[in-house]
Amino acid sequence: MATADQIKEHMEVSGSDGQHVGTVDGIEGDRIKLTKSDASDDQHHYIDLSHVDRVEDNRVYLKVDAATARQRKD
Repeated sequence: MATADQIKEHMEVSGSDGQHVGTVDGIEGDRIKLTKSDASDDQHHYIDLSHVDRVEDNRVYLKVDAATARQRKD
């Protein structure tokens, strides 16, 4: 299981299907803060750390596919 200290700024976040979800801007509490540049509304979005499956090759992989992750972003 991945921990918050393994997740670093500028890492790519991918769904379980390998599709791009966003780019890590930082960690805030128990959530990954994504950069605004990946958002269509120019706002920061967040993904709960409980959705992280693993961190590998400078990339964060989620337990859900990209489409589902995009719907769950706060």
